[in-house]
Amino acid sequence: MWLGVDYYPEQWDISVMEEDMDSIVELGGNVIRIGEFSWHLMEKEEGEYDFSFFDHVIETAKKKGLHVIMGTPTAAVPSWLAAKYPDILAEYENGNKRTFGSRHVVCYNSPVLYAYSERIIEELALHYRDEEAIAAWQIDNEIGHEGSDMCCCAQCQAVFRDYLEDKFQGDIDRLNETYGTTFWSQEYNSFDEIPIPTASTVSHNPSLRLDWERFRSKTIEDFMNFQVDLIKNIVPEAVVIHDFPGGGLSKHVDYSRAAENLDVAAYNNYPVWGGQKEPLPANEIAFSLDYIRGLKRKNFWITEEIIGAQGHDITGYLPRPNQAKLWSYQGMARGCTSMMYFRYRSAVKGAEQFCYGILDSDNVKRRKYQEVQSFFRDIKQYEEALEAPIHSDAAIVYDYDSLAAFRIQRQSTVLDCEREMKKIHKVFYDKNIMVDIVPAQADFSRYKVLILPQMIITDDNFQNRIEEFVSGGGTVVLTYRTAVKNRNNNLMFRALLPAGYSGFAGVYVEETESLQKEDAFPVNGTGDYRGEKGQGGVFRDLLVSVDADILYSYGDDFYTEYAAVTKKEYGYGMIYYLGCSLDEATLKKIFEEIMDFAQIEGISAKEGIEVVRRGRKGGQRVRVIMNHNAYPVWVGSDELGPYGCRVETDEEDEDGLDMRIEE
Repeated sequence: MWLGVDYYPEQWDISVMEEDMDSIVELGGNVIRIGEFSWHLMEKEEGEYDFSFFDHVIETAKKKGLHVIMGTPTAAVPSWLAAKYPDILAEYENGNKRTFGSRHVVCYNSPVLYAYSERIIEELALHYRDEEAIAAWQIDNEIGHEGSDMCCCAQCQAVFRDYLEDKFQGDIDRLNETYGTTFWSQEYNSFDEIPIPTASTVSHNPSLRLDWERFRSKTIEDFMNFQVDLIKNIVPEAVVIHDFPGGGLSKHVDYSRAAENLDVAAYNNYPVWGGQKEPLPANEIAFSLDYIRGLKRKNFWITEEIIGAQGHDITGYLPRPNQAKLWSYQGMARGCTSMMYFRYRSAVKGAEQFCYGILDSDNVKRRKYQEVQSFFRDIKQYEEALEAPIHSDAAIVYDYDSLAAFRIQRQSTVLDCEREMKKIHKVFYDKNIMVDIVPAQADFSRYKVLILPQMIITDDNFQNRIEEFVSGGGTVVLTYRTAVKNRNNNLMFRALLPAGYSGFAGVYVEETESLQKEDAFPVNGTGDYRGEKGQGGVFRDLLVSVDADILYSYGDDFYTEYAAVTKKEYGYGMIYYLGCSLDEATLKKIFEEIMDFAQIEGISAKEGIEVVRRGRKGGQRVRVIMNHNAYPVWVGSDELGPYGCRVETDEEDEDGLDMRIEE
């Protein structure tokens, strides 16, 4: 278990470094994360490599018993490189170049970026290939963040055309047929005529736009894999990581693909940022952690954990006493096995002066230092249990193509695919049931329940996997706007919706409607749900049941004959269809039935109390109890203070554990 800090000794007088490292050791740390923004320090002039500064840092760290995570510096290119090759800078949709002076300003299709990145990474890896103090190599920093997942320069246009020519095997007629370019006379005579889908009068062809989204993702995937390969070729035993930012489901890059060749996916965990009046709700923080765990379907690291107020230009909310420590416990409970705090000390110069660290710029050890120290001291006791894999019986499945399709054609002004996922995730969270958030290519065999929210893009292979899962005893939940389009982002002629699913789901969509509010109409329970009332909105499919049971129907004028929610037994399993976005209470009722059928049991707890069980049979078992309330709560016979946490060891078998903690 690596516990430590993000440390930037180049930003301070070198004379304080030894004192800093003594303080980090006193803190309980065993690792420092360095080097990720220091290209100029390593190569002040082209081809003149100098790693002596970091040699000194590493030697000092070793004397103190500290290891290091060494970063490749490619997230912030040096000024001389941008000045010599201005085409290395990315370009906005309006044609303006990004200005040198920040991070993530480059075009990831630039041959110059590749050439110079290759040289600095190779030199760095060769220099430190035998350095035993390096615990891991971090490639780049928060790739795709802050709009850097998009560039519209001439280099990107040329590579995009090559990408399409390769995809369609040089056959422009095949592209025209696939895209349906006869619409608005958009036929192309050659791949050299194909534009980047930047702003036009209305909108570009949806198939072209989806391929552009795929291309943007591949651009970053390629740059990530390029760096992994460089390091592994020189240091085969290296542990290679990357620190992913928040908001991954809304990026123009599929982070699950980008993470495939990493040894560990890492995350920078900021539950609150500058300008936010208050932090994210606890369930949404949990959602982000579960998403990161799902990138590789295994435990992860947190490379930047918040401790103080954050913000570049607008200062943020200050975590209340013990609140940042609570978020640290939550991270460890949900799959983090190593944690670094951002940052050791607040900067006095540069763009992040108001990103407060464990120490403020006055260098005085106060409450934040003591909180981190107590967390490090306590969490080490439970290393065995917290490094065990997390078992989840349920998974929320996302598909990059489908998310991109909704960016291209949103269809409802209030439709937010990630928010819809979070609504379902919260039902499980409130019952203290772990749920994975995984990409569509993941192995589903380990789960009992799969939820496929708004998976608008479909193909035969995926449908066959889902049908096999259900027939074998699994439960699948489909939602409105499922299986509407094929992989080319086109509607399907003569296909009843949900295309490919309607037969074994026992239902089809007769008509559909986009709503611009979340509580647009009533839904009424039928059968076992008779007498139940709820609200729906955002979108709705008017469902006709062929042989499915109707759980809810629409309750407004004109549409009472149509089902809103259905279920059907299929093989040994069950398939549900949610025809609209439902209110939280109705969603909870339906998922209680689903959990009961799948024999998934939660842990009852008071409001604001999160409970996560970790560990394995034959080894250490623990239960992490977290109070997300700003007031004390009695848990069992003990009081848990505001934002308080408690870890209980438990050596009982799983069946012997008391599943209620609120008494």
